[in-house]
Amino acid sequence: MIKLNLTLILVALSVVCLKGQQVFSGNKYPLVDFRAPLDITPPALAGSFGELRANHFHSGMDYRTNQREGYPVYAIADGYISRLRVQNSGFGLALYINHPNGYTSVYGHLQRFSPKIAQQVKTIQYQKKSYEVDSFPNSLLIPVHKGDVIAYSGNTGSSGGPHLHFEIRDTKTEATINPQLFGLEIPDNIPPVLYSMYVYRLNKKPFNEFTPKQYFQISGAPGNYHLNKVTTINLSGEVGFGIVATDKHNGASGTNGVYSIQLEIDGKPIYTSALEKFQFDNSRGINSHIDYPTFINTKRNIQKSFVDPGNPLNIYSNLINNGRVEFTDGKLHQVKYIISDATGNKSVLSFNVQADEKAIINSPEPSAGTHYSYATLNEFNNPDVKVILPKGTLYNDLNLIYKTLPKPLTNAFSNIHQIHNPLTPLHSGFEIWIKADSSINKYKEKALIVSTSRSSQGGYYENGYVKAKPRTFGSFFIAIDTIPPSIIPLNISDGKSMAGISKMSFKIRDNLSGIKSFNGYIDGRWVLMEFDTKTASLWHTFDDTTPPGKHMLEVIVSDMKDNIKNYSISFYK
Repeated sequence: MIKLNLTLILVALSVVCLKGQQVFSGNKYPLVDFRAPLDITPPALAGSFGELRANHFHSGMDYRTNQREGYPVYAIADGYISRLRVQNSGFGLALYINHPNGYTSVYGHLQRFSPKIAQQVKTIQYQKKSYEVDSFPNSLLIPVHKGDVIAYSGNTGSSGGPHLHFEIRDTKTEATINPQLFGLEIPDNIPPVLYSMYVYRLNKKPFNEFTPKQYFQISGAPGNYHLNKVTTINLSGEVGFGIVATDKHNGASGTNGVYSIQLEIDGKPIYTSALEKFQFDNSRGINSHIDYPTFINTKRNIQKSFVDPGNPLNIYSNLINNGRVEFTDGKLHQVKYIISDATGNKSVLSFNVQADEKAIINSPEPSAGTHYSYATLNEFNNPDVKVILPKGTLYNDLNLIYKTLPKPLTNAFSNIHQIHNPLTPLHSGFEIWIKADSSINKYKEKALIVSTSRSSQGGYYENGYVKAKPRTFGSFFIAIDTIPPSIIPLNISDGKSMAGISKMSFKIRDNLSGIKSFNGYIDGRWVLMEFDTKTASLWHTFDDTTPPGKHMLEVIVSDMKDNIKNYSISFYK
């Protein structure tokens, strides 16, 4: 029989009607308090809330801006600027507004702030002598009203193209919430698109890269799907299911993520995921939500319909046995997927499963290694390396595989230490200590840990070890960084007249540990240098503080290992 633990309380999904929309939610949100942050009509999305991204769920909605920058961005309601943030990467230029109804709106990748806000940010930058700032003004400093222009849309930070990243958060908990729950409608009458379904032969074992799985192609029209050339699947033992699905809105919206996935066996829900809200601390749990080994190998996002025991996400409900199903009764069972978007459009996939004791696919035996539980702190030690996996790092129990490999030929001060493999996802990373060769003595301050792809993991030397905190398993060794960053002037040189030129520009790069800081000085006075990580562009925009005449310029760039590059010239203005 199918073992569905009916003693568990099923959490039913409430249906909240929003101006003709239907979304799954157990909470009520204000529907008329907020206006749209842009006046582009009809609105279209380049990314939806909760969309699957590398190592995280998308935390807001990405409004398309017709591949252009400079559209006015409006305060969605009365409130005050509660946070001013400027980053080299991430959100780039960003604003946060606290509203009286208990929510905070967030606006990211901005081109520029409105004049009053821009002046406040510049004042803070000069006070701190830093381009990057993260300031929390009091409620009286910058009040705003619904419809005020607060900024202009852009492409700053880690943006992949012009758009507005927009979020609504709970002010107290800082959980980010699907903006479509607040009546911010995106035209959409298109059901989600289903591509393929997978069956995982779990066999009462932890899920990992060796778990046998079967692929089933899906056919049908939007809204109603079936398995291609198959109506009944023969299965035996404990299995889990997975689905590949996307969503699209009307008009110019791109391919986005789905809102909810529900799996039913014989009409009873056994698994539901709904992307209503999540905490940022748990966003990396996406690597447990999906079939992570398949994503690493093929970049295909299969959303598992069973939950790993160490998965901390709070997006699940209706769980029976964490979505794991046993087919042992020899009977025919009806299986149904119901995939919904945030406006209530649904696509259904139905098929049958015949419980057949002959349809067994055994899982391979665990690899020889050290067994660690997902529920505890775990440590691995030998004379040359120490690995610490804090509680909460693993999503499943693990047989950790460790190997020592020969030292690389160049810039290496230890052997290579292979810590399991990168197909096992980690929630919070781990600590690694690697014993350093004695030849590192005069380079202690320059030591760091790198992967075999020469990617810096950071780190520092202490008591004979170099210690770091990688986010993924892999192969690591000790290297040193003694090479300063490079500074390449683009439009300025010694003795050049910059009259009539609005700014001076550079490219800066580092070969290993990464850029730590950059500072510019004109005639010994600190000036604001702005930086864009994705283009490695550094620039200073001249203002009235640099009058006509001869000036001395100094640009200083340092990396994470305090290697310093200095560029000094004179110029005329």
